Amino acid sequence: MCGIFAYLGPRQASDVLLDGLRRLEYRGYDSTGIAVKDGTIQVHKKVGKVGDLEKILPALIPGNIGIAHTRWATLFIVNDSNALPIPVERS
Repeated sequence: MCGIFAYLGPRQASDVLLDGLRRLEYRGYDSTGIAVKDGTIQVHKKVGKVGDLEKILPALIPGNIGIAHTRWATLFIVNDSNALPIPVERS
């Protein structure tokens, strides 16, 4: 089952988002990802568990606003590209 967790506040969003993803793990999922905004949107996503996502993250992802998502694929194949979130920049 999919789960979404978002944060906007004074702390580094990536730390809060990862904690939120860990709390959603009981729901079941096949991929996970986070998007953090600090001027631009940085997206990091990975097939597998939250620990697999953490292994590919840089040491610091600046920004205090972001969204995290776990995905249980019901459409399209399970791969890193189809993992969520998929950000859309609007002008």
